[in-house]
Amino acid sequence: MTIQNKYKPGLEGVIAAETAISYLDTEAEEIVIRGYDLIELADKKIYLDLIGVLLDGKLPSEEERMAIAAELKQHNELPPGFLDVYKIMPSKTNLMDALRSGISVLAGYDPDIEDRSITANRNKAMRLLAKIPNIVAGSYRIMNGKEPINPDKELSYSANFLYLITGRKPGYLEEDIFDQLLTVYSEHEMPNSTFTARVIASTHSDIYGALTGAVASLKGHLHGGANEAVMRMLLDAESPEGFRKMLYDKLAGKERVMGFGHRVYMDKMDPRASLMKTALKKLSTEKGDHSLLEMCEIGEEIMKEEKGLYPNLDYYAAPVYYLLGIPIDLYTPIFFAARTAGLCAHVIEQHANNRLFRPRVNYTGPRHLHP
Repeated sequence: MTIQNKYKPGLEGVIAAETAISYLDTEAEEIVIRGYDLIELADKKIYLDLIGVLLDGKLPSEEERMAIAAELKQHNELPPGFLDVYKIMPSKTNLMDALRSGISVLAGYDPDIEDRSITANRNKAMRLLAKIPNIVAGSYRIMNGKEPINPDKELSYSANFLYLITGRKPGYLEEDIFDQLLTVYSEHEMPNSTFTARVIASTHSDIYGALTGAVASLKGHLHGGANEAVMRMLLDAESPEGFRKMLYDKLAGKERVMGFGHRVYMDKMDPRASLMKTALKKLSTEKGDHSLLEMCEIGEEIMKEEKGLYPNLDYYAAPVYYLLGIPIDLYTPIFFAARTAGLCAHVIEQHANNRLFRPRVNYTGPRHLHP
């Protein structure tokens, strides 16, 4: 078989790696995370448990979960003066660019930066997980003329993350739903950003370099950013009837409607979207406002009938973020913060059993030219 016959645009359907971390079983409609169903984990466990599953390969006991929580709190403060870098950045800097720069700067502070062992990589992963929420929230606040907030050691990981963003300690339901958001975004097999991280790690680059590349990948509008686009679309529509009209106008104009369809979930609803739909119902009831829920349900029905498309996670996650009081520009950085656990697991796995990625090409240019 020639190289040309093997070519698959976008590497669609190509097996790029062997992994024991996760698998999307579309037939069973299950997102497998080290043997567990992600939706069941999100329903019964918390994000700290996912960190244990992803980094340590097993569901932590209560004592082990407490140790994870303590380790994250130990490392959640940024180095002195770290956030000052955002005071010299242009105020219109994209927050994913700000996050990418922050992770690069953070690399210089890590004492294990050149150690690729499993133990050292896990230590680095925990430091990243501890500090990235502070970078996400701090960069946003500074570039919007606000003072950054110091972490509250009394709050849980998820509650503290929300507090750093909003300056308000969340209620129980808000904390629980935000934790579910982090959990469902934590790992999803081999999307572009994860593939990017593994390709960089395969050169034996460090975990910070791999995550910096992953941030750049997730910034792209064809990968991350859909949650932000969905929310802006809902706000522009203003009402359920306005959203109905907007969608029919977009379909008539052959415009793409964000939040629908997925390269893997071709003919069914993303199971993570179903979980967030339930979360949106709970939040809407607590807030006493069901308008966003009504709009989303109208859109879901229209897209299913007209295009045979189903919601992906971003479609229902966007209004959940909004009702939690999270600024729209932070939706994708939070996505990355949650995915840090999965990305670090992939880098650790790549370093532990490495082979440099070096694909070939299908050449379409001329041959046999002479000067």
